[in-house]
Amino acid sequence: MNAPRPSQLRSRLTLALIAAMFLGSFVVAAVLRFSGWTPAHTRNYGELLEPPIALGSLTLQRADGTPYAWAPEQDRWRLLAVPAPGCAQTCLEALDFLHRTWLSQGRKADRLDVLWAGEIPANGASFRRLVQVRPDPALSAALPEAAGAESLPLYLVDPSGYLVVHYHPRPDPAGVRKDLGKLLK
Repeated sequence: MNAPRPSQLRSRLTLALIAAMFLGSFVVAAVLRFSGWTPAHTRNYGELLEPPIALGSLTLQRADGTPYAWAPEQDRWRLLAVPAPGCAQTCLEALDFLHRTWLSQGRKADRLDVLWAGEIPANGASFRRLVQVRPDPALSAALPEAAGAESLPLYLVDPSGYLVVHYHPRPDPAGVRKDLGKLLK
């Protein structure tokens, strides 16, 4: 049996090295994926709800009594706040936060409705995409966290009417803006 020539040996070694690099990247990716590791820059600030909660089947009524249409074809996201009855300073702060968050989206702000399920305080901010809806017991029961006198959680609802992200009371404005910036591209 003849020994392989040096050029054949070099070619086989090069082919084996290329195959190892190609397959090695898949092995590393699989190990990272199944170990639960994800890069920090792809994480949401809010808590992703698994599974999402379907709200699109609920018929929400605007403050004037007309139904709020979910209209998924409009590709409109929603920030939802369900305040506790009689909240005062907490509601004013939350409305100011929601107004600033809505304004921070710039030209994409019209793709974001801010749903307020309750009474808007007299001195509360008012803006174009703020939609006041009547309190609904079915909506309140579907939410993972109830509002209190000193706490008001926020929720992100996708265009199809699924509750997908939960923000705990007093969220970081920069984190919410980053989440919305990714979605409203």
